[in-house]
Amino acid sequence: MATEPGDESALPYATMVARSVEELRIKTELHDRLFQIGAAAWELDQDTGLITFTSPSGLAATAPAQIIGTYNTASGTWLWAWDNPSINPNLSLNAEIAREYGEKRGMSDLTERRIATTEDKCWEFTALACKLCNDQGAYRGPAGATMVFITFGSVKVGK
Repeated sequence: MATEPGDESALPYATMVARSVEELRIKTELHDRLFQIGAAAWELDQDTGLITFTSPSGLAATAPAQIIGTYNTASGTWLWAWDNPSINPNLSLNAEIAREYGEKRGMSDLTERRIATTEDKCWEFTALACKLCNDQGAYRGPAGATMVFITFGSVKVGK
């Protein structure tokens, strides 16, 4: 990851996270208006790498997806996608970019495979990955006691 003039990844970590979280908040508001992401059903196909949101009004929004990590609500632990054997390696590439960012900055939260943390911190990790990879949004999908944190690219909406 080369640093270009004006490259935000060169900012202090706390500043980068704050900007990432705010940008994700704005993107999520737009997605909520477009296809009701907050109320939509979701499905992630690890073979195709696509996430599909189906809104209560019947709109289907599809986008290429990446899994950033999973949060176990029972144990309060985060597991990065880059070291999770249940995740297709092709869907953990953006998590790997976050890891590389963390390695360059000595950030153990971004480089240890599993950490005890909070759900808010998981959102920060996901927002950071979203920003670093120029993704269009993020989602937290429930899967039993586990929350799957996903970023996604350009969205196609249709009936």
